[in-house]
Amino acid sequence: MIERAMKRSGASAAKITTVKSAVALSVILAALILPQIVHAAAGASGGAEWLPMYIPVIIGGAVLGFKWGLAVGVLSPIVSYLITSAAGAPMPALLRLPYMIVELGIFAAVSGAFSAAVVKRKSLAFVAVALAFVLGRGAFLLTAYMFESVSALSFGMAFSQVKSGLHGVILQLFLAPAVIALIASALSSEKAR
Repeated sequence: MIERAMKRSGASAAKITTVKSAVALSVILAALILPQIVHAAAGASGGAEWLPMYIPVIIGGAVLGFKWGLAVGVLSPIVSYLITSAAGAPMPALLRLPYMIVELGIFAAVSGAFSAAVVKRKSLAFVAVALAFVLGRGAFLLTAYMFESVSALSFGMAFSQVKSGLHGVILQLFLAPAVIALIASALSSEKAR
C-alpha cells in the first residue's frame, strides 16, 4: 500500500525503504506496547482474550505488503519477548513464542498479500483480515498438534487459547479492516493530489 502510493508520487527506492522501515518499526513498537496496556487494564488473561499484538501486525502487513509484513509478523513477538524478558516479565511466554512467530508471520503475510487489492477495493480488507485469522489461528493449532509430543503446549491447551481469544478475534474482524480501509483511502487521496 505504502510502496504503491510512494511510487506513484515518484519517490526514490531509498525513500520508500526509509518510510517502510519507519512504519515497520512503528508496528513492532505498537505490538510491544499494546499488550502491556491490555495486560495492565485486563489482567494476565487479557492478552490471550483480546489478542492485542495481532491488530498492529495485521494492519502492518496490509500497509507494508507481503514481504515486509512477514518480517514484521515474525519480528514482533521476538522483539517483545526480548525487551519484556529484560524487564523481568517476558511476553509472550517462552513456551508460546515459537507458535506466535508462526501465527503472526502468517497473519501479516496474508494481510500483506492483499495490500494492492485493498487499495482498489476497500471491502477486500475484511476478506484479508478474516483469511489472516483463519490461516494464522489454523497454523497455531496445526503447529501445536505437530509438536505436541516435544512441547509443553498441547493441542488441547492451544485449542483452549483459541477459544478464549474469540472476543479479540470478533473485535479485530471489525476494527482491523476499518483501519486498513481508512489507510488505503488516505493513501489513495494522497496520490490524487
